[in-house]
Amino acid sequence: MNNFWKEIKSPVFSLAPMEDVTDTVFREIVMGMATPGKLHVVFTEFTSVEGMNHPVGRERVSERLIVNESERILLKEMGVKLVAQIWGRNPEIYANIAKYISENYDFDGIDINMGCPVKKVFKIGACSALIGEPGLAKEIILATNEATPLPVSVKTRTGIKQHQTEEWISELLEVDPAAIILHGRTQRMQSDGDASWEEIAKAVELKNQLKPHIPFHGNGDVFSYEKGLQRIQETGVDGVMIGRGIFQNPWFFNPAKTEITKEERIDKLLAHTRLFEQTWGGIKNFNILKRFYKIYLNSFPGAAKLRADLMEVKDYQEVYTYFQ
Repeated sequence: MNNFWKEIKSPVFSLAPMEDVTDTVFREIVMGMATPGKLHVVFTEFTSVEGMNHPVGRERVSERLIVNESERILLKEMGVKLVAQIWGRNPEIYANIAKYISENYDFDGIDINMGCPVKKVFKIGACSALIGEPGLAKEIILATNEATPLPVSVKTRTGIKQHQTEEWISELLEVDPAAIILHGRTQRMQSDGDASWEEIAKAVELKNQLKPHIPFHGNGDVFSYEKGLQRIQETGVDGVMIGRGIFQNPWFFNPAKTEITKEERIDKLLAHTRLFEQTWGGIKNFNILKRFYKIYLNSFPGAAKLRADLMEVKDYQEVYTYFQ
């Protein structure tokens, strides 16, 4: 197994997998704004192994694994790794889909989602619910590892109702994942409260004692590149994963760019819209784009009115006409 996680030198920055956000279009847009060497790993949206394993459901679910050729070119130019993130709770199905992905796609790694806190997912015993079933969690990691030559990482949280970081991370370390990415919140916290980097630091210390060779990354409340570097220095993590920070600043991975003009923001919004239409027109709901419009249209006079106006548009052409 070629574990790229070990080859990237710290500080490592990655873009978190996010539902209805980190599709091929958004990944390409973010990479296009990044400074070479400042963004190292990007992830797909969460992809259900059960959905991928179903002959009827596979076609729709596999949309999450689409990679545009233009993104593929940019990945190569920027030296960025692309990881497919999968979720479920059946080890055998994990193995089937890990094998299928390895044979039919061109990803650099597979990540197992043991962190999503959404209640409907938690209720079926998947993602962050697996923190409460460490035996099954380890079985899933082992089964996935055996089925693919790709490095298998795990993204998770510090606990369910309360932090149980050391107990949980020690279980994961037993089965040698290719890397661990730890979000400093419990499942119950969802996105509320502050992410605990103290808990992440505890996990790093434990990892250094038990399995120092396993790369360890932190996640939670990092809203600037400089803050990410600070977290790496403070806690000893190998890298930082950025989630909501990208919504505050889509130019996050270009830390030298501190002034972004209104014109640049609108140009990027239009480029995103055009690429989304080319990729998903007739497949995905146009309204998904509106969450992105909010992140481009801010920090300049009149931004609030533009945001309000664009929340009312009904299709791509209305967007293009609005800015003519």
